[in-house]
Amino acid sequence: MSEANKAFPVSWDQFHRDSRALAWRLSGLGSWEAIVCVTRGGLVPAAIIARELDIRIIETISVASYHDSNKQGELKVLKGVAPHIIEFGNGGGGSVLIVDDLVDTGKTAQVVRALLPKAHFATVYAKPLGRPLVDTFVTEVSQDTWIFFPWDTGLSFQPPIAKGATG
Repeated sequence: MSEANKAFPVSWDQFHRDSRALAWRLSGLGSWEAIVCVTRGGLVPAAIIARELDIRIIETISVASYHDSNKQGELKVLKGVAPHIIEFGNGGGGSVLIVDDLVDTGKTAQVVRALLPKAHFATVYAKPLGRPLVDTFVTEVSQDTWIFFPWDTGLSFQPPIAKGATG
C-alpha cells in the first residue's frame, strides 16, 4: 500500500448497496443513452447501475495505472471508446454516463474526461485529490486509505486493532 495508512475493506454486500445508492443518485439527473465503464474496477458497478437505470448500451475504456497491484505507475489507455459512443448527446458524450469504482488521484479520470468531456462521471468511492473530477459519488474516503474491493480479497482472519492491525 504505497502511502496508504488506512485499510477500508469492502464486502460484496456493501459494494452492491453502495452501487445501488449511486444508481439512486443518478436516477433523476439525466437520460443516459449509454454507460462507459472504466475497466476493470468500473465493470461491477456499471452492471448494477445498468440494471437499475435500464441502460442497455455498455462500452468499456481500459486505462491501467496500477501495474504492481498497489503502486500507481504510468497511465496507459489499453482500449479506447468506440467512436459512435463519443457522438452520443450531440458529441462529446453528452448523454453518456462514465462509471468507475473509485477516483483516487484523478489521473485516470482526466484521461477519460478528455475523451468524453460532456459525459457525467460517477464513482462509488472518491478520494479528495480526484473528487473534483467526478460529478457524482457515494462515499468519500481519505487520500491515505487503501480500499480493498471484494474481487481483490478473500476471507481470512483479521487481527484485532489493539494487536497492531490497521484500518
